[in-house]
Amino acid sequence: MAGGGSVARSEGRKYQGGVTAFVVIACLVAAMGGLMFGYDIGISGGVTSMDSFLRQFFPHVYKKQHGNDDHKENMYCKFDDHLLTLFTSSLYLAALIASFFASATTRRYGRKASMLFGGLVFLAGAVLNGAAVNVAMLIIGRLMLGVGVGFANQSVPVYLSEMAPANLRGALNIGFQMAITIGILAANLINYGTSKIKPGWGWRISLGLAAAPAILFTVGSLFLPDTPNSILERGNHEKAKKMLQRIRGTSNVDEEFQDLVDASTAAKQVEHPWKNFTGRKYRPQLVICTFIPFFQQLTGINVIMFYAPVLFKTLGFGDDASLMSAVITGVVNVVATMVSVYSVDKLGRKALFLEGGVQMIICQVVVAAMIGRGFGTEGEAGDMSKAFAWSWGPLGWLVPSEVCPLEIRSAGQATNVSVNMFFTFVIGQFFLSMLCHMKFGLFLFFGGFVIIMTIFIYYFVPETKNVPIEDMNQVWKEHGFWSKYVSSDNVTTSPP
Repeated sequence: MAGGGSVARSEGRKYQGGVTAFVVIACLVAAMGGLMFGYDIGISGGVTSMDSFLRQFFPHVYKKQHGNDDHKENMYCKFDDHLLTLFTSSLYLAALIASFFASATTRRYGRKASMLFGGLVFLAGAVLNGAAVNVAMLIIGRLMLGVGVGFANQSVPVYLSEMAPANLRGALNIGFQMAITIGILAANLINYGTSKIKPGWGWRISLGLAAAPAILFTVGSLFLPDTPNSILERGNHEKAKKMLQRIRGTSNVDEEFQDLVDASTAAKQVEHPWKNFTGRKYRPQLVICTFIPFFQQLTGINVIMFYAPVLFKTLGFGDDASLMSAVITGVVNVVATMVSVYSVDKLGRKALFLEGGVQMIICQVVVAAMIGRGFGTEGEAGDMSKAFAWSWGPLGWLVPSEVCPLEIRSAGQATNVSVNMFFTFVIGQFFLSMLCHMKFGLFLFFGGFVIIMTIFIYYFVPETKNVPIEDMNQVWKEHGFWSKYVSSDNVTTSPP
């Protein structure tokens, strides 16, 4: 039995109803939260590679790039500046802190309220960044963007997992990752266009246009329904049942609704979800919600995404070529995510995790070899991006959002977001310094972590495709390693 002795489950219990236009539209609107996150990932690297932006806010970095021939800067170290990287990474530090407040908001006031608040704060941050006249305004704006991202990333994956039927939960949840990749691509295209504005204020358009996805997300959140799980959690049984009937397209939802009621009852008996989440009973969920986002960032993909133009420029590409290379990477990212949407509920989460891991190991070694030989003039990040986008990219958000029972779901997602944001901050803040000191060996460093995380997936992550979200404990009970942590009292057995 591979994967730590896990027993394969082709499907969980089947409920009545199916996919309705209502639930698809609701999930698409909610997934727009990913546009905000993706736009931010893509926009910062392009802006920080623009000479006009560097001259105004980071003149010492500009001088390092354009120094005279007598003092030629090491190619790997041209952008090594902690204040410059703080412009990018400060967002993720704010998102880390915000995720803990977002957990309480999501649990107490619902997923919709958390999304609405996140959109409004993000919008304010975008306006401040577009109007910035000094570094302080840039950093404060980025911190506000981070608060918005923290609230959106806390609530959106949970919202999608709770609204979607079990057999399409993966595809609909990956709508969030699809929106992230579209946001990254849009940012890369906008940077390519605004960099050509002669007066040198194109960076203001790039930063200010972050308001566009924020407006879409905020307005959409006003019209979104809350999930049946969230409505039940706040004590309105009749309203929750009507919402479940509406999203499933049938009045025969008694079995699924009873499972939601049972889960809600269990959740209300938990007075301290954070304390419970760290106990032995929930050890599998704690490990998954901690290590998957940790490993996701140690693939190195996010720094490639938001430093792509800087990285390409560092390695010898011209201004236009570096921005266009980032656009190409973004296109590959979107296409590969489409592959994941199609295959995640057919092939399963684990198969995509493992395939993507093997491909990324190979790509990291190849990229390191190419950069080492030719300073990157022959290398591309496209294959690395493709492997990540159909595996660790979407699944890093999907799996943690679906494995936690209702009583610890907000705490679990907060852990997922906070770990993700913390290591995004760390890698984002120190990536350019690591590149300066480790040179092409940095990609071998990331490759080593990809090997470790692929082994982790093989032995410790069970398959969750087609399993109803409130029936997930059965998966842990059937797993060769995690079964010892899950008591039979906590498992709902599907009827024959």
